[in-house]
Amino acid sequence: MNALNRVLDVVKKNAMVVALIAALLFFQILMTIMSKGSLLSPMNITNLIAQNAYVIILAVGMLLCITSSGNIDLSVGSTVVLVAAIVGTVVVTWHLPVGLGIAVGLLTGIAIGAWQGLWIAYVRIPAFIVTLAGMLLFRGIAWIILNGLTISPFPQSFNSIFGGYLPSPGFLTNASTSFIKALNTFAMRNPGNFISNFVLNNQISGKALFLTLIIAVIAAASFLVSQIVSRRRQKKAGAQMGNEVGFLLKTVGMAVLMLLFGLLVGLWQGISTVLVIIIVIIAVYSYLTQRTVPGRHIYAMGGNEKAAKLSGVNTNRLLFLAYTNMGFLAAVAALVCLGRFNSAMPSLGDGYELDAIASCFIGGASAFGGIGRVSGAVIGALFMGVLNIGMSIVGIDANWQKAVKGLVLLIAVVFDVLSKRRTTSAA
Repeated sequence: MNALNRVLDVVKKNAMVVALIAALLFFQILMTIMSKGSLLSPMNITNLIAQNAYVIILAVGMLLCITSSGNIDLSVGSTVVLVAAIVGTVVVTWHLPVGLGIAVGLLTGIAIGAWQGLWIAYVRIPAFIVTLAGMLLFRGIAWIILNGLTISPFPQSFNSIFGGYLPSPGFLTNASTSFIKALNTFAMRNPGNFISNFVLNNQISGKALFLTLIIAVIAAASFLVSQIVSRRRQKKAGAQMGNEVGFLLKTVGMAVLMLLFGLLVGLWQGISTVLVIIIVIIAVYSYLTQRTVPGRHIYAMGGNEKAAKLSGVNTNRLLFLAYTNMGFLAAVAALVCLGRFNSAMPSLGDGYELDAIASCFIGGASAFGGIGRVSGAVIGALFMGVLNIGMSIVGIDANWQKAVKGLVLLIAVVFDVLSKRRTTSAA
């Protein structure tokens, strides 16, 4: 009974991870029953990352806005299309170097974020008003630049940066190809078992399989070591620790999921450059929010801005940097979208702000500020992505998809509000 309580405690503390896995399994079973293929096929897993890369990137930036002040940025979708329009003009229309176009795009995003941060942080105009104005202003400028037309195609050198895959060394490529051929031969000669059915029912390329597996093993091992070292350091410092069983279940479970993810991605095209960008952003911002003084100040400010200010925290500067950073990450998302769509179109960015906001709240960020993790925002984004791709493959109408996502968002926010009230009442 004691062990069961510990397991239930772990499940409760990682509710969104459990919900994500449950959604994956639900759509996998449903698609199997309906003979619609497999959600967990290598191609669909790769597509899930590609289709939701912009949501993950924007959600990380939105999280800092929410945790620092409880406010949101309604202009990120318009920032995406404006940056895309400018980069498209520089690279495609003017035929200037790709590197220059990328630099101009990133600087544009930073300038937009700084512009809004100035009004929000120092003039103290409500963020809702400033970013709502920005949503209209930046999309209008983007339409003027594009003149209602689509700019395409982008050079191959640009697409390889934001839409390509990591190159695999020749000997690993040859070994991967030989292994996949042997796997297909085995599947055809021995039909009926799980491995054969998986190979025969899914498109498998696998040219970068071994490279991907090597990277996945290194990443999983690094994760295990870092978690163990961090726990020992905290224990030595006298911090209150959770139970060992819960720690082992969570840590080993995450390492196994990383290995399975690496296997599935490797069986398709390997590690995409977009996935590398996402991993770098997650790692950098997780470290920034959890291990640095400015990160602690962001949470302190979100919890009680007046108390943080009296404690010596420069709240105006933090708020300014949060929205400047949001503009920067919106520019990165724009570059990723250009790499995926190979075009800058007027409709780009429509509704992106809603996806980012929903991901943060579903991932556990508090509507009142001061609470939220990068990992939670990422899980929220993936959860929304699973809902999108799962409902699309199953054939659910687009209007019902919006209704389902709206209901999920409402439930997440209601849960946050009720939890806050319960905590306040207990105190």
